[in-house]
Amino acid sequence: MYLKSVVSHVSGRLKGAWPSRVSYELLRDEEKAIADCRKKDSVIEERYGNINRDNEVELVKRHCNGNQRGAENQTKNGQGKRRLASLDVFRGLTVALMILVDDAGGILPAINHSPWNGVTLADFVMPFFLFIVGVSLGIVYKKLSNKVVATRKAILKALKLLILGIVLQGGFFHGINDLTYGVNIGQIRWLGILQRISFGYLLAALCEIWLTRNSDIDSSSRLVKRYYLQWLVTFVLTALYMGLLYGLYVPDWQYEVPIKDTSSSPLNLGSKTYFVKCGVRGDVGPACNAVGMIDRYIIGIGHLHQRPVYVRTKECSVNSPDYGPVPSNAPSWCHAPFDPEGILSSVMACVTCFIGLHFGHVLVHFKGHRERMLQWIIPSLGLVMFGCFLDGLGMHLNKALYTFSYMCVTSGTSGLLFTGIYLLVDVYEYRRLTMLLEWMGINALIIYVLVACNLFVVAIQGFYWGFPENNIVRFP
Repeated sequence: MYLKSVVSHVSGRLKGAWPSRVSYELLRDEEKAIADCRKKDSVIEERYGNINRDNEVELVKRHCNGNQRGAENQTKNGQGKRRLASLDVFRGLTVALMILVDDAGGILPAINHSPWNGVTLADFVMPFFLFIVGVSLGIVYKKLSNKVVATRKAILKALKLLILGIVLQGGFFHGINDLTYGVNIGQIRWLGILQRISFGYLLAALCEIWLTRNSDIDSSSRLVKRYYLQWLVTFVLTALYMGLLYGLYVPDWQYEVPIKDTSSSPLNLGSKTYFVKCGVRGDVGPACNAVGMIDRYIIGIGHLHQRPVYVRTKECSVNSPDYGPVPSNAPSWCHAPFDPEGILSSVMACVTCFIGLHFGHVLVHFKGHRERMLQWIIPSLGLVMFGCFLDGLGMHLNKALYTFSYMCVTSGTSGLLFTGIYLLVDVYEYRRLTMLLEWMGINALIIYVLVACNLFVVAIQGFYWGFPENNIVRFP
């Protein structure tokens, strides 16, 4: 076809019919265009040597050279792998939201984590991060040259996140009011935010690397068919979580709490034992749920979060929904440790990663903005409505347990928010309004370590005048 267009072009000129322009529809792909032009250049030289064609050949060569220079400049400038700005903005917004609720949550309990059932602004932070991880994986692994190497890198990255999370949230640092550091291995907290993200990242990455079929995608049904093994894993995770949460029998249990010494001398006053009456199956209250029981058996009660969110419930705090003194008639479970990033709840949290992964697949396989947003909005609205419906039936939204209804509502909200940011940033290109959030999203891990984990504040107050209390952090 290309040769015919050149012949007709030359013939037309010889007959006096000079075309207004030459069509190069077959040269859309830049790399292919360069190779094709070189081959067809030689064909023109061989077959049309007797025709006065200097301008035609020069035009073809000029087009080829222009494509080659453009491809080289694009590779040098890194434009071929331009970051998705909306995803960085969404990540930056999540980091900003996390800092807000951490710093202002004590002043405004309404935006702090819900004491148990229900959701607040703070309860969307973790699902947002997990959703973003899934979208990122869909983009990163769209082309794989070596699955073994990709698997090795994914495992290494997950281990780095796991170790960093243990160091930051395991009790090694003692807070902004204490310049000491160190942790008792017998009481280190093994679970946390980065640890949960590492679990979800690793599982979703392995499924994306190994459980993907090679097939053309031109519709939603074909998209599901290509990744049906990943949807099967999602279904298995959901069924496993639901079966254990509502099917496991939780027996009575007990725990010990050390008696704090209020005097100046460090005396060992022993501990107090609390008995919790359960003997139930399928309970989703703070005391007798299967999530806490699995953590107590596998990890050990001494390695769980020592100040769980349910200490702000009406049963455990006179200032509920804020922290406060424990009522005199408080139930025995009010003093018990409980980890909001537990093992069983992390199983359902991984499902959020897979939903984000689906959004990443849409981004890769559908090129039109309108088609992408339709593929995102419809399932997002469906998830939110289905989660609210389940909440009305009694499956309450609960971040500490990461219930199925909570996963649906927060994942759907993540999808709707991401679609809105995509429309604003990548479609209408309002980049100036979100430059700060985009920068925060690119440097999210550094900001989390320095600001959200108070590492920057701890480092600053290490410089003091005369006494540790005379530092810039405590300056009046």
